Amino acid sequence: MTRGFELTKISKSSRGNFFEDFRLGQRFVHLPARTLSDGDAALYKAIYGGRFALQSSAPLARALGFETTPFDNLLVFHMVFGMSVSDISLNAIANLGYAQIRFGKPLYPGATLSAFSEVVGLKENSDGKTGIVYVRTEGLDAMEDEVISLIRWVMVRKRGADAGAQATVPQFEAVVAPATLVAPATADLKAVPRETGSASGWDDYAIGERIDHIDGTTVEEAEHAMATRLYHNTARVHFNQFAEKQGRFGKRIVYGGHVISMARALSYNGLANAWLIAAINGGRHVNPVFAGDTIYAWSEVLDKAAVPKTAGAFLDRKDCGALRLRLVATKDLPCTEFPGASGAPYPPQLVLDLDYWAILPRR
Repeated sequence: MTRGFELTKISKSSRGNFFEDFRLGQRFVHLPARTLSDGDAALYKAIYGGRFALQSSAPLARALGFETTPFDNLLVFHMVFGMSVSDISLNAIANLGYAQIRFGKPLYPGATLSAFSEVVGLKENSDGKTGIVYVRTEGLDAMEDEVISLIRWVMVRKRGADAGAQATVPQFEAVVAPATLVAPATADLKAVPRETGSASGWDDYAIGERIDHIDGTTVEEAEHAMATRLYHNTARVHFNQFAEKQGRFGKRIVYGGHVISMARALSYNGLANAWLIAAINGGRHVNPVFAGDTIYAWSEVLDKAAVPKTAGAFLDRKDCGALRLRLVATKDLPCTEFPGASGAPYPPQLVLDLDYWAILPRR
């Protein structure tokens, strides 16, 4: 299943693509496809400790209209991201940001993911040693239904200092339009509070409200390595300590998505009923994270919106609503003072600034 995308030429071994190997409009089929299992979900939960009820209780999930506990949206994101690494970011220094990430139908054990990417932008950096590659990636299930689409940009090493490319920097919408958000059509998300761990639903949050998620979690070397292996993320900056001794930081950096999932798990304390991520508007990895750093997080409610019965529908659902949330993560800095709040400069301990839409039940 290539859908018009060219298969990457396969050789016995590969050094991956460098900046000068990319061209605007270039398309990739990322291999192999991934079949997701209960084991993937269990390992994901073991690594991050997420406690969201929909992904924890099969009886509750079925009572809400799901087949069983669906895969966490971020697990699907990581899998598709990881599938793209060997073609896009094997020689990356860092993944820089995301935009316009949309989640479609829920996935259950046994689903198989295929992933495809197209280069939508290129920009050489002034250091002459690196460039930024912008790609649009989509993940499809076996029925060729879209389960995720995303744009990301990554700093990639150059093979030689002389190679360059005409700068083409794509423009993105800052926010995924609420009218395009998707909540599972067969689900009724009204739930009994005692079954979810919190009585707070969509109606209980106010625009401008800030929530300190209080707890901190230390990044363990073994866990972030295990997570990137789970996702088939083979970027050398995460694995090869021998090579990274001579690199920019002198040691391996932690995959930015690992930090996103850590912060998302921490957000349960204050946003326990934010069961589903409908879209990620954008995000930045502001500073690198290394093993031994302790991650804290806080959230701000940026907006509230109704969820359409179907994407683009005029009629809204009554069982759920969407919150636009800003999730901020720091390292070795508790968030009691909300570091990095609007109008304040980023402190050096700030590592993640993520803007996303979450779907919550309504009363």
